[in-house]
Amino acid sequence: MTQTLEPASGTTARERVDTWLADFEAALAARDAERAAGLFATTSFWRDLIAFTWNITTVEGREGVAELLRTTLERTDPRGFRTTEEPTEAGGVVEAWLEFETAVGRGRGHLRLVEEGAWTFLTTLYELKGHEEPQGEQRPMGVEHGARRDRITWKETREAEQAEMGRTTEPYVVVVGGGQGGIALGARLRQLGIPHVVVDRHPRPGDQWRSRYKSLCLHDPVWYDHLPYIDFPKNWPVFSPKDKIGDWLEMYTKVMEINYWSSTTATSASYDEAAGEWTVVLDRAGEQVVLHPKQLVLATGMSGKANVPTIPGQDRFRGEQHHSSQHPGPDAYAGKRVVVIGSNNSAHDICAALWEHGTDVTMVQRSSTHIVKSDSLMELGLADLYSERAVASGITTQKADMIFASLPYRIMHEFQKPIYDAIRERDADFYERLEKAGFWLDFGDDESGLFMKYLRRGSGYYIDVGAGDLVANGDIKLVRGTVRELTEDAVVLDDGTELPADLVVYATGYGSMNGWAADLIGQEVADKVGKVWGLGSATTKDPGPWEGEQRNMWKPTQQEGLWFHGGNLHQSRHYSLYLALQLKARHEGIPTPVYGLQEVHHLS
Repeated sequence: MTQTLEPASGTTARERVDTWLADFEAALAARDAERAAGLFATTSFWRDLIAFTWNITTVEGREGVAELLRTTLERTDPRGFRTTEEPTEAGGVVEAWLEFETAVGRGRGHLRLVEEGAWTFLTTLYELKGHEEPQGEQRPMGVEHGARRDRITWKETREAEQAEMGRTTEPYVVVVGGGQGGIALGARLRQLGIPHVVVDRHPRPGDQWRSRYKSLCLHDPVWYDHLPYIDFPKNWPVFSPKDKIGDWLEMYTKVMEINYWSSTTATSASYDEAAGEWTVVLDRAGEQVVLHPKQLVLATGMSGKANVPTIPGQDRFRGEQHHSSQHPGPDAYAGKRVVVIGSNNSAHDICAALWEHGTDVTMVQRSSTHIVKSDSLMELGLADLYSERAVASGITTQKADMIFASLPYRIMHEFQKPIYDAIRERDADFYERLEKAGFWLDFGDDESGLFMKYLRRGSGYYIDVGAGDLVANGDIKLVRGTVRELTEDAVVLDDGTELPADLVVYATGYGSMNGWAADLIGQEVADKVGKVWGLGSATTKDPGPWEGEQRNMWKPTQQEGLWFHGGNLHQSRHYSLYLALQLKARHEGIPTPVYGLQEVHHLS
């Protein structure tokens, strides 16, 4: 059975939403998947973040909705759908914020209604019943008042936990990678009471940032970058220098009581199917430690392993050469000749810093790049959700994240295109100067700009904070082409152009995250889980078929007990909740049948 929501003339947004929710809940209570699906528009999208599916997945159209409900409805037992604030209407679309319950947890959601029915529907699980986080009215006392012998202090409890973990106590979760992703997830695991260890090879939390080239700053604004539980202070700079971020991560790790093992390298991991556990071998400051967690999370960065090209002549080049991830900064290269291969974020940042220190620097552009000025991106692309203006209008970080999450990836580019059309018009002179300088410019395969490039391929763009003008002016020399070879003292392009060089920087990006899985666990497991990141958009570097969500990120993979976590600070903050809840449910023995486990279409 299907039906179409027919709004009566003159009905208010509130009445339309209340009618839809009542009809939807009645259909769910009757376990009538087809009836519930009939309340959706013909073209519609339901995005679920683990509430119904124990997965991060999007279904499309009435048949997609019906199939999801036929599979999940009985065990999910959803009910209590209600609005949390007054619905709004604009341009024929009614929007509403929701709360609801399932058999095991509590959820939040968002609904967009059009005349035909639900156009977009977001459902998310934010807590498990009986396993609520100890915050607000449930915050811990911190001390047991009264007098008693042999009192154990907080410090003694923490010291005992740290001493026992990995020796007499096994962690349920091992997180490999202690950057912002691993740290954010570690904070979630701590608040949910999940025994865990976050391991990282650097000596201190935050060293991942401290070790990068000295001019590095975040290109995303502070409102976009908060970690879970603790916002940056109100006087924090809009764009954070790397060392300041490093210090913040170190502080955060300590005050959030994350079980963080620094100077620790994971050397191997293997999964015992019969026992349902991993054997993870670690080198902890020279000591071999073997752990047996049930769950293994690779939080080694969504960009994966550094991609260093193999070029004839690298062995005979007499100068220095390194990947951008190993670039120390410009200080040692004043007066030198530097060739930077690549034209995305790192390439521009490194070129600009080298120019500032008197270096003769040349950028080699191998393919087209999208550039957007930082000011334009902040004002036209992010300010409605992540800015002081947004905060003043009541858009909290959580609400901004939910608004972002409520837009299905299938149609997100349609919302992005008008933003970049406005940016292109606003900065027309800038783009004209770049193209006159010979820069190969693009706005994405479908003109949808930076964010879709990031989601689809994680590369191919630069947020301009000054290097663009240096390229346009010729201060940073620009050549286009493919590198054919290196000689003893030069980079040679495919057209024969020779670029004298004392240093070659490979700003050539990163491979898929499953490269880390191949190194740690084995190529067989890496191939089993397949490519990490991308949507299947069939655009450049994001091959189809359409998959609808980020491949393998924050959700179950084809390898039992193996998870991938990462992304930018916004994604690490937002999706760490859903990953942590999936791990908590498994830790507590709550059944987690996964709907729509991702198929593998690409190996890397």
